[in-house]
Amino acid sequence: MESQITLRKLGKSDLKITPIGLGCWQFSKRGNMAGKFWPSLEDDVILDIVRISLEGGINWFDTAEVYGSGAAEKMLAKSLVSLGKKPGDLLIATKWWPMFRTASNIAKTIDDRLACLNPFPIDLYQVHQPWGFSSEVKEMEAMAKLVQAKKIKHVGVSNFSASKMRSAWETLQKSGINLVSNQVQYSLLNRKIENNGVLDTAKELGITIIAYSPLAQGLVTGKFHDNPELLKSIGFRKYSSMFKPKGLEKSKPLAGLVKKLALKYEKTPSQVALNWLIHFHGDAVVAIPGATKAKHAEENTGAMKFRLSAEDLNLLDEVSKSFRD
Repeated sequence: MESQITLRKLGKSDLKITPIGLGCWQFSKRGNMAGKFWPSLEDDVILDIVRISLEGGINWFDTAEVYGSGAAEKMLAKSLVSLGKKPGDLLIATKWWPMFRTASNIAKTIDDRLACLNPFPIDLYQVHQPWGFSSEVKEMEAMAKLVQAKKIKHVGVSNFSASKMRSAWETLQKSGINLVSNQVQYSLLNRKIENNGVLDTAKELGITIIAYSPLAQGLVTGKFHDNPELLKSIGFRKYSSMFKPKGLEKSKPLAGLVKKLALKYEKTPSQVALNWLIHFHGDAVVAIPGATKAKHAEENTGAMKFRLSAEDLNLLDEVSKSFRD
């Protein structure tokens, strides 16, 4: 039975988001090294993905400066304008790339980000990695100034440890600003945030976890277990231990359960895996799956329109415990 999509507050902010947003790394047009992770999608394919996401109820999109050196931001904005969308109709999150830069670069490049996303504002601006030449304290001080100047609306981080996330939160609090999110890798096959303090600290401080790679790059759906031939065309993923024979054997029981539940609920395996993510921890976790095809966008939106039973949520938790320990 289909259920209505319930919006959630993003951290302690006034933003209300759907439990699933669209990750837009794949819109990079192979514009730089980061963009080469994905094939170059045609403009009409990107437009379809954005349209289907919106029609399915998704109200926010996550992109970044490093995704094709602004190409993904531009393609997202172009698609939204083509679909007749205006500022205020949806929410956009993007990220500042810190590598080989200091916090002063945050102010120097914000107009570039706004230009790429024109005419849409930045609802959430995130520090993409904790690898900059400045501390998270200096970076958050720079972010606070952007909020005060009304260049951005809210501040988030990505890939921050529990201690760095708390430090960022404390720094922003001095300016009366909340750190609203931490975007981290999280899935049924990667549950590290549950034992390294990130999830507990986020819950304590009222910070939303935004889960990227929520399908473990497709592994959790079982498609690679069922059809090993697909492993020949997985690009960079082939270097991951999870895609080696031992890794596939370890994840096989979980993938099998996901497929079994997909039959039970008359959903796809990816929808089951996403549904677990957005419900197992209450409202604490939202997810940003990507989409390179229209059918992926349809699956993403459909994952918000049903709910696994408490029994099945706990069953998935139990079977995936080896990836949490």
